[in-house]
Amino acid sequence: MKITELHENVWSGLLARRERLPHALLFAGQQGVGKFELARAFIAFLLCESPAKTTQACGHCVACNWLAQGNHPDFRLLQPAALSEAADAGEDVGKEAGEAKESSKRKPSAQITIDQVRGLDDFLHVGAHRNGVRVVLVTPAEAMNRATANALLKSLEEPAAGILFLLVSSEPARLLPTIRSRCQTVPIPTPARELAARWLGDLGVDDAERWLALAGGAPLRAVELGRSGAPADGRALLDALSGELARGDTLDALASAAALDRVVKAEKALSPLPRLVDWLQHWLFDLTLTSCAHAPRYFVREQGALKRLAVRTTLPRLLAFERKAIQYRAEAEQPLNSRLFLEELMMSYAALFSPSLTRDPHAR
Repeated sequence: MKITELHENVWSGLLARRERLPHALLFAGQQGVGKFELARAFIAFLLCESPAKTTQACGHCVACNWLAQGNHPDFRLLQPAALSEAADAGEDVGKEAGEAKESSKRKPSAQITIDQVRGLDDFLHVGAHRNGVRVVLVTPAEAMNRATANALLKSLEEPAAGILFLLVSSEPARLLPTIRSRCQTVPIPTPARELAARWLGDLGVDDAERWLALAGGAPLRAVELGRSGAPADGRALLDALSGELARGDTLDALASAAALDRVVKAEKALSPLPRLVDWLQHWLFDLTLTSCAHAPRYFVREQGALKRLAVRTTLPRLLAFERKAIQYRAEAEQPLNSRLFLEELMMSYAALFSPSLTRDPHAR
């Protein structure tokens, strides 16, 4: 099953308007629902030169081959260097050994830079090489800071003929209002759970329901978790954290922080600390649901541990810690000592189950 079948209604709408496209589209939806993949499929369809194409790019013409190889002259991709394969493999080509060593020490940027936007000038002001549309894909759009967004805004306000800007964002509220107002938003919904599970099954992912639950229904995120061999799946991080959180009132916070720090340092996924706090917030959400006699949403298999812990804390304390976790999430994005950060995090979590806070279910 293709990504376009997973989002059949959205895809049909895009095809219906392909002859009257605006100059800018914003694909917006939950992280992991397939926005980027759907955008790439639509770009491939627009650039495909096969006269026989109907609802999909042919995948065989010159234009499709160019796009697959990453060198189509009418396509540009703006994304952070940290997400680019070129940041890992291609930047040191042609450099002296010393220069390459220094380059490897520099951490790739997690933002789309203003220089990347300025680098579009020549592309935007020459005609299409293949007599069709030219496309600029910006992903994730929220990775632009204000200066970069304002530089892009100039192109959105005075669009060149034959140019389509396609922005992809999981957090459209973080975009400048002026950027959003220049784009037509295409909402990318979370697919129905049954459809997403079938899609995962077609990809060979076992236990699809579990991974979908942990991913909040986002199928692409579920694929990452379900395929434990992927180098950046974050699975080891999830397993380690959930194991520590399930200890609850028996947790040794400092030992737990040390164990998690080792996993964080070995983690190959991008931004492991923010991801860890995301999982913690999901756990707290489920613990709060369980405390209110509801079924968990994410950690379905850990329902027994959640029930055991729910009666060892109080709802006000849970809600207060959830608010504190928002602060931890923001701090996790900043340069910090991961060991000290995790020690504070796990001590705060362990305090939820302090004997002085224990709720006696039989008390009146």
